[in-house]
Amino acid sequence: MTKLLIIGAGGHGKVVADTAEASGYLDIAFLDQLWPEHKTTGRWKIVGKSTQLDVRQFCAVGNNDIRARIFAERHLNDSPVLIHPSAVLSPSVKIGAGSLIVAGSVMNADASIGRGVILNTSCSVDHDCIIGDFVHISPGAHLGGNVRVGDGTWIGIGAVVREGIRIGKNVIVAAGAAVVSDIEDGERVGGVPARNF
Repeated sequence: MTKLLIIGAGGHGKVVADTAEASGYLDIAFLDQLWPEHKTTGRWKIVGKSTQLDVRQFCAVGNNDIRARIFAERHLNDSPVLIHPSAVLSPSVKIGAGSLIVAGSVMNADASIGRGVILNTSCSVDHDCIIGDFVHISPGAHLGGNVRVGDGTWIGIGAVVREGIRIGKNVIVAAGAAVVSDIEDGERVGGVPARNF
């Protein structure tokens, strides 16, 4: 398969590299601001700071806002979708450019995933969910059917979202929260049931 440059050599970048490798990419390297002081991350090379336009690139920055900015600056609209082979996806799922589906994730019928989304380890997105751009669904988080999640939202580890819920843009849902009512743009919620904090 073609070469892949991963932008961001932190811990999330290593997860991206593992997923890319499992998806068939054999020639993987990183771009990171710590180069040349750091020349490797895990078992992969860091080859520079700047972009190389002749190689496919994938943004592996965990922060939603920074990932969105890099995506725009580097014109990553043709970035690959990386899906770990152990993920389970309905054939009717739609996934935007530059999204990452990590090991053990499940996506059911007619779910729609935006650009630059992270669906982390063993999360689930049920039928007819619509996930906006640059969202991060953390490990073990579960979304019931027909949930809407706005751009830039982060849903924490182990959070659960009841079916039919609407979550606005740039929301933070704390780890372990149980979301049982709609959440407006920019809110931070946590607890069981989830409330503003």
